[in-house]
Amino acid sequence: MESKTDVSKRSNEISSLAYIIKENVESELFKQNPWWEQSFTENSIPRQQYVDKIFENINDRQVIFLTGLRRIGKTTIMQQVISKLLSTGTPATNIFFVNLDSFALRTFSIHDLMEKYRELHKKSTDARFYFFIDEVATKEGFENELKSIYDLENAKVICSSSMATMMRDKRAVLTGRTKTIEVMPLSFPEFLIFKNAQVKKSDHAKLEGLFRDYLYLGGIPHYVLTEDKEYLNELVESIIYKDIIAYHKIKNEKVILEMFALLCMRVGKPTSYTKLHKLLNISVDSVKQYIGYFEKAYLFYSIERFTKTYNEKIVSPKKIYAGDVAIKNLITGLKDFGASYENLVFLKIKNEKPEYYNENGIELDFITQDTLIEAKYGSQMNTKQADAFKSINKKKKMIADGVKFFMEE
Repeated sequence: MESKTDVSKRSNEISSLAYIIKENVESELFKQNPWWEQSFTENSIPRQQYVDKIFENINDRQVIFLTGLRRIGKTTIMQQVISKLLSTGTPATNIFFVNLDSFALRTFSIHDLMEKYRELHKKSTDARFYFFIDEVATKEGFENELKSIYDLENAKVICSSSMATMMRDKRAVLTGRTKTIEVMPLSFPEFLIFKNAQVKKSDHAKLEGLFRDYLYLGGIPHYVLTEDKEYLNELVESIIYKDIIAYHKIKNEKVILEMFALLCMRVGKPTSYTKLHKLLNISVDSVKQYIGYFEKAYLFYSIERFTKTYNEKIVSPKKIYAGDVAIKNLITGLKDFGASYENLVFLKIKNEKPEYYNENGIELDFITQDTLIEAKYGSQMNTKQADAFKSINKKKKMIADGVKFFMEE
């Protein structure tokens, strides 16, 4: 049995620990929200299309989700939105940003942090504020907390997540309450801005040279700015080990690494699950499952064959594209400009839900609801392709064959 002295000592220790935790949380929140104490301007290169999309929905109730590849710029875009809110007169204490990846905040729920914010700024429960939550899916039960905030609180919530696995599995509870914005790699016009490249219309050779750089470097912002290959290697390893192998508890990491390399080498080529199962010596079901994991981490996308029947579609090979061409180039280098170019075309038109055309051994790259696109970089269609291209009934037909395709909106 504890003595009164022991009980008193333990009580003091608990009180001291509670005080330390409280002080650490407050310190962390002020560190993450510097505008509470001083002027704040986000000086990064603007990704205006995403800032504008968020502001189009800034005053409605929907929870905005920013998704996409790790380090594609989601956090920076949130900071740019915060900077714009401040510059347009929003009081600094009406903006609350929290990064849930922070070690100091790991034991707190989203509601705990929201209440701490209200306590710090003496906010009533009906006071309107903007709530930015970075890496929201790292918090267990986030979907139920966000539903509660949407239903009961006067907050505009903007979240980010790099793990589509968590988002797609758990977001059903938020049906009708969300708007998703996928942040893509830099477009070529954005790439030129990041490279501080001033190009006149007459500088065609310079523009082509910069486009060659884009084919190699892709559109991951920090990599474009630094060209640090170690950074890119570390990013890809982090995604593979953290978001795929660790999250899905995969024991055979060798097969995941081999599949990653194979998918990079097969960019733009029809790829059957059966062929991959033979090459990797794993079941077809495992192939489907692992490709799904890569897609949910935004490392790869797949498109289906354009067919007349659904049965044909599900048995046809898929075409695989990398989430950014720099990821593909880690494995392949830039030996195949054509594959990298086709990958860039896909990323530009991804939101149009393209499929590929393949009939009687004649393949064309992309077909959407109203457009047919063939990607040809430094090459020509053969006679059979040209005949098929002419015969397909689509409102618009385009041959993407150089930098011009990427300068057009």
